[in-house]
Order: sequence, then C-alpha cells, then structure tokens
Amino acid sequence: MRLPGSGLVSGLAATARTATRRAVTRQYPEHEPELPERTRGVIALHEGNCTSCMLCARECPDWCIYIDSHKETVEAEGAARPRQVNVLDRFDIDFSLCMYCGICVDVCPFDALFWAPDFAYAEGDIRDLLHDKEHLGEWLDHVPPAALPAEAPPSEERE
Repeated sequence: MRLPGSGLVSGLAATARTATRRAVTRQYPEHEPELPERTRGVIALHEGNCTSCMLCARECPDWCIYIDSHKETVEAEGAARPRQVNVLDRFDIDFSLCMYCGICVDVCPFDALFWAPDFAYAEGDIRDLLHDKEHLGEWLDHVPPAALPAEAPPSEERE
C-alpha cells in the first residue's frame, strides 16, 4: 500500500531536482549549434548531373518540385546520327511546402540532389521560399564530401 500523497511528494521531488540543475540553453544567433555532418538542412542541386528524368518530382509526396526542360540535338563525333539530350530550364523547390522527407534525394538515380547541413535560410515572406536551380546550386558547396559521389576514373566517364 502506498501512503496517501506519496505521488504528490515524488512529483515535487522530481520538480525540485530539475529546478536546481543549470539550464543548458544556447542562445542561437550568438552560438550556432554544432550539427552532425549528415544533418538534413536544405536540398542542394548538382545541375550538371540532372537529366530532367522527373523521378524526384513524381515521387515527392508534397509536389513541391517543379521541373521544366527541353530537348536539344547534339552532334557527337564518330556517331552515326545526332543525339537528343534534355536541357534543364527550370528546377525549383518550394520549401514552404517541403516536408524534408528526403525521398527526392533517395530516388535520384544520377546523384543530382544532396542534403546540405544549412538550416538558417528563413525568409520574411513565404513567397521567397521558392528556390530556383541557381540558389539550390549555391548550397552544393556546403555538402559534406562524404555525401558526394566518388569521381569515376577517366575510362568509365559517361559522355
């Protein structure tokens, strides 16, 4: 049998223990947090790897990725006929809709999307959270080297 009021006493004891500890709060703008290398902050785009396959846009549960492209004919030396390649015109991510699930990064077969650990990109207006391919490319410099794909040897590079 428990004594009447023992729950109240144990609750007050827990409160007293917590109240006597020093707070561990860090004041954010003055002291930035030390984040792990693979922190999910913002999605960075390597535009040269993007083939406009639209997998990321189709798999996105929020439909926050917008891609436009066109086809161009390229003459390749030694080829019997010209090739057609997709040229990326628009690659936008609306971070006001994005839920940072990472599905787009996971499904990209050409390693065009990466997680960058940047997290301080707040905007005063919600319309400014639509980031274009140039802005997404700026974050590629902050992607940790461990997340980037390994360079292929010269004999295995694709044309």
